[in-house]
Amino acid sequence: MRRRDFVAGLGSAAAWPVVARAQQAVMPVVGVLRAGTNAPNALALRKGLSEMGLVEGRNIVIEYRSAEGYFDRLPALAAELVRGRPAVIYTGGVPATSAAKAATATIPIVFAIGDDPLEAGFVTSFNRPEGNVTGISFMDVHLTAKRLGLLHELLPAALRFAVLVNPNPPRIAETVTADAQTAASILGRQIEFFAATTSGEIDAAFASMMQKRVDALLIGPGPLFTSRRAQLATLAARHVLPSIHVTREYVEATGLMSYGSNIADANRQGGIYVGRILKGEKPGDLPVVQSTRFEFVINLTTAKALGVTIPETLLATADEVIQ
Repeated sequence: MRRRDFVAGLGSAAAWPVVARAQQAVMPVVGVLRAGTNAPNALALRKGLSEMGLVEGRNIVIEYRSAEGYFDRLPALAAELVRGRPAVIYTGGVPATSAAKAATATIPIVFAIGDDPLEAGFVTSFNRPEGNVTGISFMDVHLTAKRLGLLHELLPAALRFAVLVNPNPPRIAETVTADAQTAASILGRQIEFFAATTSGEIDAAFASMMQKRVDALLIGPGPLFTSRRAQLATLAARHVLPSIHVTREYVEATGLMSYGSNIADANRQGGIYVGRILKGEKPGDLPVVQSTRFEFVINLTTAKALGVTIPETLLATADEVIQ
């Protein structure tokens, strides 16, 4: 081989990484921001994106940021994402959406939250959100009374129920607390509230529940508890405390019961919305999607371990019974 050809070959080889980087640079970037862990819902998000012909690493780049349950980290994480100029920011939960909305008024934001986006101040209308924010609302915050009713149906002789809430953000905690108080009053039962913002405080809350001899537990919504669902299921089993949770992910982690939206499907729909925006639609023109399907899941193995007999009426109404 002539030296001139050899040098030319080296130059061509050296150019490949530059070309690869250039190709990657033109891929649209989706920033994902969550208050809890990204892992449980990342697959569902990617599924929704794939339905729009978008595959991570092939024609889009996804940048993940998680506060791991520490909400005070969210503003810095949101600012970091914004500095990278993503095409869209996808947020999970109210705290993450608040942080992203505060960080940018121009980059499109698609949320997946368990709250009312109107009450949270994220949109001005469900049908025409306007601005740079839209998304999926699965309204889990407003199902407290239904969950308490199911817990009462499971344990009709139980006199004292416990409710575990995260006081941050305050508005969600206040909604859950007020709805639980109203439901307990209608049922004629006592109710005790316990707060936790960290893993250590969750342990302390369970210790306090045992001291107060509560009969059953309702675990409120929020990314902190979702990211600690294995810990919550373990503590409930250790203290032989029948519990009801927000989503099926808890029950799959050996929790007893759950009632709420299909969060995986909500994230899949969120992925579709991200795809539609990447293909040219404006977030303000995309109506907020409201979940209308809720699922009731029971783990029979956990029930047996707790010594709880599930009434036939509950088994008949369950969408799924995990053996």
